[in-house]
Amino acid sequence: MKKNLEKIAQSFNIAGTVQSVEPLGKGLINDTFIVRTAENDAPDYVMQRVNHAVFKDVDTLMTNIGAVTSHIRRKLEAAGTPDTDRRVLEFVANKADGRLYHYDGDSYWRIMKYIDRTKTVDTISPESARTTGKAFGEFQAMLVDIDAELKESIPDFHNMEYRLRQLRDAVEADAAGRAGSVRELLAELESRADSMCRAERMHREGVLPKRICHCDTKVNNILFDENGEILCVIDLDTVMPSFVFSDYGDFLRTAASSRPEDDPEIDKVEFDMDIYRAFTQGYISAAKGFLTPVEIENLPYAAALFPYMQAVRFLTDYINGDTYYKTAYADHNLVRTRNQFALLQSIERHQPEMAAFIAANI
Repeated sequence: MKKNLEKIAQSFNIAGTVQSVEPLGKGLINDTFIVRTAENDAPDYVMQRVNHAVFKDVDTLMTNIGAVTSHIRRKLEAAGTPDTDRRVLEFVANKADGRLYHYDGDSYWRIMKYIDRTKTVDTISPESARTTGKAFGEFQAMLVDIDAELKESIPDFHNMEYRLRQLRDAVEADAAGRAGSVRELLAELESRADSMCRAERMHREGVLPKRICHCDTKVNNILFDENGEILCVIDLDTVMPSFVFSDYGDFLRTAASSRPEDDPEIDKVEFDMDIYRAFTQGYISAAKGFLTPVEIENLPYAAALFPYMQAVRFLTDYINGDTYYKTAYADHNLVRTRNQFALLQSIERHQPEMAAFIAANI
């Protein structure tokens, strides 16, 4: 296995001689390795096996990533930004055909330069939320003028109309005989369906643009230097065209909830307005230069959209008989659904306050 990993690393246009390949980190999606080179003047590299079960179209995935990183690099260099190599990921082409991935007959692989003397943060606090908002706002702002045409690496990833179609199909099929027991929840979700699909509607009407978004906004997807300053956004697998609501609402769904998404004590699920205010302040400070009035006025909607979407997805899986998400017990997906619906209700109570805060900070 070790020799094979070294051979895979050497199939890319890396500088230096491969000295060792060792596992790195605890990635949930991709297998990751650190490639150490023998020469002092050669960089080390990070090599990953791309999870082809999750990312069906690796060519689109890596074309998107290449376009985004190249665009950001050009803008940083044009602005005379110091340490450019530390402020954007750099993927390496393979030797055979110049693509940013290598297929060995079984798996897809990619390599990027390793950025040393860095750290990530896992703890959510108002301070880290503000930093996260700023980082992802800056990321979107950098890509507003990209001229490459990116595609969806996961089709319909954050498409609310598509997720509701999946729920309705599940109810009609009722594969596990569970639909009858969740009629009240279904009615609650359906009563909000029209409002929650407004993004797709506004896009068709030409009033809501799609941007290049990260679509996986977590605090630990930001790389910091030793002094705690932002270097760059990482984990670019889901970079694709989407509404700005994706990066805004998806972060708040997890970071601003008082309880984990599968906590059964739903009476304790609350939306944390301190995290909301901090993240929103950071995001708007970086993104207000390009956000349209329609995008700004719908940010409270974005905060509600993602727990709603996740409730729909969990309930769909519950009705289907738990075929998608891993479950630890029979009603696990139902508990998750009720948890996310409770979070949605808390957000709905706070929406006037949220809108007022945005108006005061724009």
